[in-house]
Amino acid sequence: MEISGVPHPTETKLLRRSKGNARTEQAAREAIAGKRKGIRAMLPFVGPAFIASIAYVDPGNFATNIESGAQFGYRMLWVVVLANVMAMLLQNLSAKLGIATGKNLPEMCREHFPKWLSYLMWGFSEVAAMATDLAEFLGASLALHLLFGLPMLSATLVTGVVTYLILMMERLGFRPMEKFIAAFALFIGASYLIETVLSRPDLSQIVYHSVVPWIGNKDSILLAVGVIGATVMPHAIYLHSSLTQNRVRPRSDEEAFKIHRFSTREVVIAMGFAGFINIAMMYMAAAVFHDTGHAQVADIQSAYQTLTPLLGSAAATVFLLSLLASGVSSSVVGTMAGQVIMQGFVGFSIPMWLRRVLTMLPTVIIVALGTDPTMTLVISQVVLSLVLPAPILALIYFTKRKDLMGVLVNKPWITWASILVGAIILLLNVWLIYQIVAEI
Repeated sequence: MEISGVPHPTETKLLRRSKGNARTEQAAREAIAGKRKGIRAMLPFVGPAFIASIAYVDPGNFATNIESGAQFGYRMLWVVVLANVMAMLLQNLSAKLGIATGKNLPEMCREHFPKWLSYLMWGFSEVAAMATDLAEFLGASLALHLLFGLPMLSATLVTGVVTYLILMMERLGFRPMEKFIAAFALFIGASYLIETVLSRPDLSQIVYHSVVPWIGNKDSILLAVGVIGATVMPHAIYLHSSLTQNRVRPRSDEEAFKIHRFSTREVVIAMGFAGFINIAMMYMAAAVFHDTGHAQVADIQSAYQTLTPLLGSAAATVFLLSLLASGVSSSVVGTMAGQVIMQGFVGFSIPMWLRRVLTMLPTVIIVALGTDPTMTLVISQVVLSLVLPAPILALIYFTKRKDLMGVLVNKPWITWASILVGAIILLLNVWLIYQIVAEI
């Protein structure tokens, strides 16, 4: 029975959520008006890019970066740098689309593309979401398995429950979720700072191979496509526009410019941080495995087992804890993106618990079949790279249209740079397909 004058618990949660969002918007308005300076001005805008950045340090990155570093040493660092520059450009475009139009990328596709094309893109996006979730679940499950000795199937179910509970934080507003995800990102970054100190990589090799391209053979190209697929994530491109579309709505052209300027700074910081983590993953594997004669290390489990005698149990434990944080947080972000993709492309959504169950199923099946987790992770990243051109082309198409973007329309050089990014990804995909067909 309700007591007169006492709000219902649900109403209390909605009120708390509304107040939290309103406080963030008020702080953002003060920053736009110049009443906040320095870091205080930036803080209200920090969140969307950090949520998106988690997709760039998920377990798929662990798999592709470790295998690349172990097999080819420092020579593939340039691929990580290239992928990270691509990510900065594309995530900035996605954030700008949400700010300028008040709509996310899937919604824009549904409104402006033929219905058949919107449904086709939705289908490909769902495949990408499944590949993403596969990597995230497998990574977190493998970490739980190695840390606590849980059977892989049990670890997968535990991961599903934990991520669902974290997703419930969305009911409190966007700010608590942003802070939670940012904390995970900082933990992963701190873990790889520790790994850098312990592994003592060759700085000159890092600098040289970060800027000098090296192609190698078909195995390195497969991994290069995987690295790009693991770094430039389709679902993150879709999600970022939804995180900015209603956060702080511009009331004038001047406000639109200022909001986008703050957003761009956040993208550079968040994606730069994710880029450091990816580079650190690869040079740690190069220093610890490739340079010590352990180039055969090609999976996460053997990486953990090899780390223990080489660097000690502390380094191995930090490695697994970072993998666990990566898997759990990226799985949360992946589920959020899945809801945005379905709602945007086809205009309906399903309960969060049902999406959580459906996206878990492929992982549960693969774990039950006893498939090699790391090879599955690498293949999932290749699938992501194959799906990636569709959202990139759609993003370029919308952000170059002045009638949609207004004052935030792309400058010509940005459009051409985005087209170049799409062409590079398409070229790598064609090369990969050619190599596969040639072996048949």
